[in-house]
Amino acid sequence: MSHLGEHLLADLYDCPAAALADAAAVERALHAAARAAGAHVLAGHFHHFGPGQGVTGVLLLAESHISIHTWPEHGYAAVDLFLCGRAAHQAALAVLQQALQVGRSEQRCVARGQLPARV
Repeated sequence: MSHLGEHLLADLYDCPAAALADAAAVERALHAAARAAGAHVLAGHFHHFGPGQGVTGVLLLAESHISIHTWPEHGYAAVDLFLCGRAAHQAALAVLQQALQVGRSEQRCVARGQLPARV
């Protein structure tokens, strides 16, 4: 069987609070991740919850989406990468891990849109 896309959920731990509280830097990191994946950004929206607080943001992609929610007080970020076509979610994740100075991460990947094998 083949599938239409891959949905990667990543838990990013041990990140510096300053990296997770900087809304502009988080937005730049998501855009860089989209470029690394070979994805095409259609629109984006980011919200900062205030000084020292977290950021939530999403990029709508022609290939689906990338979203993030950060908790600087816990050194943690939750990332959702749903990409279809030839977009490379591992390349996107690597960019995010570097930009956010991730200490450790856990990830789960789910194949979406299972297609029957062609006969």
